[in-house]
Order: sequence, then C-alpha cells, then structure tokens
Amino acid sequence: MSVRERRQAALKASLVALGVIAAFAVFGGVILKYLQISVEALEVSGGLLLLLVALQLLMGEHDNIDDQKPSTVNVAIVPLGTPLLAGPGAIVAVMMAVQNARGIDYLIVIAALIVAMVAVYLFLRFASGIHRVLRDAGTILLTRIAGVLLAAIAVQMMADGVIGFIKG
Repeated sequence: MSVRERRQAALKASLVALGVIAAFAVFGGVILKYLQISVEALEVSGGLLLLLVALQLLMGEHDNIDDQKPSTVNVAIVPLGTPLLAGPGAIVAVMMAVQNARGIDYLIVIAALIVAMVAVYLFLRFASGIHRVLRDAGTILLTRIAGVLLAAIAVQMMADGVIGFIKG
C-alpha cells in the first residue's frame, strides 16, 4: 500500500472496529437473548477464538500471508477491522462492561472504548515508523509476547465462562 492508502486503512479499520464494538455494546444483550445464548457461552467461545488468534501470533502464521494474491475485500475492514480489532475478546469485554455498568459507568465505558480506538488508530497510522525502530527482530519479539499475553487473556475468558456455567 502507498502511504496514503495505509493512512486511510488505519482510519477505516479503527472506525469499523469502533462501530462493531459499539453495536455489540448497545445491541449485544438483545442479540444474545434472541439467539438464546448465555454470556458465559459467549465468553467461552470468544476465548476459544481469541486463543486461535494468539496461536497464530505465537506460530508466526500471519508472516506467511500471500501479498501477491489479489483481494476483493478491503483489508481495512476484513481482517483488520474485524475480527482482529473488533474480535471476540473486545466484543465480550465491552458487553460485560456495559452489562455491569450503572449510572456514569456507561460514560466511562464509552470513553474507554473511544480512547482505545484512538490508540489503535495511532499505532496503525505510525506502524511503519514503529517497525523502522523495532526492525524485524523486535517486531517478531513483540508479536510473540503479545501472543502469550493474548493466550492468557483467552484462557481467563474461558475459565470465567466455565465458572459462570457452574455457578448458575
């Protein structure tokens, strides 16, 4: 991508992720009730999906993407906007935060979501510069560390879901 295209993709991916997560924050409870899915089931399934992403980061499978293959889908929307940015972990976390929110807590959840998406945009926007500083070895190292942390978050999500099933 050209520099201009990368900047547009960073903005578009951040906005798509913000929209998807916000939609689930507002309508997620209704969707779950309609489909008769418990929050615990969503936590376990979200944890499993997040674990798959973590394993891809750990194994370096994302490094083998075929750049020569023409794509009919805007990469900023799929896979970057969703499911990578607005993935199961983010969706479940925001839905749980909204479910447990009272009064001003809703504003805090909204502010946190906006701050997180602005941070994501800034990292995507300046990814080339960050990569120049870290170089390939530093980028791979941080990717593997992120994979380990993401795997731990995924396991915790699944454990919380299983504990929820047991309790009730």
